Amino acid sequence: MDKIKMKTPLVEMDGDEMTRVIWQDIKDILINPFVDLKTEYYDLGLVHRNETDDQVTIDSANATKKYGVAVKCATITPNAARMDEYDLKEMWKSPNGTIRAILDGTVFRTPIIVKGITPYIPTWTKPITIARHAYGDVYKNTEAQVKKGSKAELVVTAPDGTQTKQTIYDFADSDGIIQGLHNKDKSIASFARSCFNFALDTKKDLWFATKDTISKKYDHRFKDIFAEIYENEYREKFEAAGITYFYTLIDDAVARVIRSEGGYIWACKNYDGDVMSDMVATAYGSLAMMTSVLVSPDGVYEYEAAHGTVQRHYYKHLKGEETSTNSVATIFAWSGAFRKRGEMDDLPDLIRYADALEKATIRTIEEGVMTGDLAALSTLPDKRKVNTREFLEEIAKRIEL
Repeated sequence: MDKIKMKTPLVEMDGDEMTRVIWQDIKDILINPFVDLKTEYYDLGLVHRNETDDQVTIDSANATKKYGVAVKCATITPNAARMDEYDLKEMWKSPNGTIRAILDGTVFRTPIIVKGITPYIPTWTKPITIARHAYGDVYKNTEAQVKKGSKAELVVTAPDGTQTKQTIYDFADSDGIIQGLHNKDKSIASFARSCFNFALDTKKDLWFATKDTISKKYDHRFKDIFAEIYENEYREKFEAAGITYFYTLIDDAVARVIRSEGGYIWACKNYDGDVMSDMVATAYGSLAMMTSVLVSPDGVYEYEAAHGTVQRHYYKHLKGEETSTNSVATIFAWSGAFRKRGEMDDLPDLIRYADALEKATIRTIEEGVMTGDLAALSTLPDKRKVNTREFLEEIAKRIEL
């Protein structure tokens, strides 16, 4: 058959360890036989990031802004042990954080549901997408230990030099701790627009929750910005699409989520999103079955798997030992990128291929052929555990265009 043609390249961001090995296998087995692949390639492996003083990460993010769609392999965020292992010049920042900052994007994580792997919450029959505002709050905090007898104050200096002071707490009777948080209207607005756009893109209802009854200025600001942007820019679009925007308190949202069937986007502030995305991933079965897409407010998309580089399997691979590594989320990163590229470039064949790739992947698992981690979770009566490469070859047999 003739290979499917592309017009505009995808930005391809290669990665580290076992996922880097799988990345090439996916291209060889599942993509190149069907698609005349066109990418602008960036090696975000830790070795090359170190060689380029991390400039390659910045370049890849700027290329994503240029072309509109990227697909990213999992990468290492180095710690002290990695500094020694890779002989790094410095402890480079998370590539995801750098790319997210440049694109001003919001991360959306969605579980991939297959028969045989039942969520721990049985009412969850549809996926719940977590949208995390990945800026500010505790992740950019200022904090200090406080001695007994100290008084902590919040001081704001206006542009004209005038100051306002509010007492945080008078530590007259005990040592203690303080923490200062911030956020920006601009970042909150970008978060809101990314959420509204993604809801329209996926035709899903959008929920948002904070604790504005307690945090009457900080959290309430999030609520007000979301409401203002929705009313002024998105209400008519949502009504036309037949979807809804819903706001409630975070504790009410948790109760509603647990009782729901799923099938919506749950937008969360930074810390809430960090915690709830892991909770949702675990409740649905596996982080290895979670897609992740970074969406900017101006419609730029970067797709990746939600998991890491599978270091333990990589060390086995280096020893020549057989691995059975789950590649589903990485496959869905590629399929998501192809689908979006096809939508942007009006290429129905590319969209059809993306759909076929996902259907073949799910069918393979539901027919009982799966990697070891899924075999341990699946309740299917007849299961066959296969190795990393065999799993991809089984999927390729099932691709129907």
